[in-house]
Amino acid sequence: MTELFRQDAYLRDAPAEVVRLTDEGGIVVDQVLFYPKGGGQPGDSGWIDFGGRSLSIATAVRDADGAAVLVPAEPSALPPPGTALVQRLDWERRHKHMRVHTALHLLSVVIPLPVTGGQIGAGTGRLDFAMPEPPADRDALERALNDLVDRDLAVTEDWITEAELDANPDLVKTLSVQPPRGAGHIRLVRIGLGGGQVDLQPCGGTHVARTSEIGRIRLGKIENKGKQNRRVNIVLD
Repeated sequence: MTELFRQDAYLRDAPAEVVRLTDEGGIVVDQVLFYPKGGGQPGDSGWIDFGGRSLSIATAVRDADGAAVLVPAEPSALPPPGTALVQRLDWERRHKHMRVHTALHLLSVVIPLPVTGGQIGAGTGRLDFAMPEPPADRDALERALNDLVDRDLAVTEDWITEAELDANPDLVKTLSVQPPRGAGHIRLVRIGLGGGQVDLQPCGGTHVARTSEIGRIRLGKIENKGKQNRRVNIVLD
C-alpha cells in the first residue's frame, strides 16, 4: 500500500483501486489518501466516488496488519475489489489537524518537559506533561508560542534508522506513544533549518509546511491530571 498522505500532506484527492474489503465493512485501497487514526491524530474523513456514486467516509484506521482501512459513515453497498475510485478528503478538517499537530510540536518546545499524552482536534489540541506545578506565566508561554509561529519556520522531514534512534533516545518526547518500529527506519519531523532549528522528533502525523500557516495560538485551560501531571490545552484562532 502506498501512503499518499506521507508523500504530500496537501493532496486533497487521488485515484485508487479497491484491494479488499474487511469483515467489519471497511475498504482497503492500493494507495491511500486518508490518514489513519494514530499518535493522537484522528483519522481523516471525506468521500470516495465510484460508479456514479459517492460514499461518505467517517474515518480511517489501521487493521491488525498495519494497513489503512477506510470506514464508511453508514452501512452501504461497498465497491468490490478491483473497483477504480476517487478519494476526496474533507480538506478543511484535515488542514485543521495539520495546523494543530504542528502547534503541539511548538508547545513541546516552549514547555521542555516529558510529554505523557496528547490529542489533536479540528482547531483544538492538548498535551499532557510530567509537570508537578503549573506554568508560572501563561502569558509568556503564549507569547513564546506565537513568536515561533511568526518566525515562519520551515517544517520538513528526515529519516533515521531504528538503531540511530536507539542511540539518540532524547529525540522521543512522548512517553506514552513510541515511534512505530519494524520497518527499519523512523520518520523525523523537523521545525526550523540549520542553526534556526527549534524541534526535531519522531512523528508519523501530517503537518503544515511552515509555522506561519498555523495562525494565532491561544492557551486554553491548564488542568491538574495528577500529582505529577498537567494538561495544557490550545485553541487556534
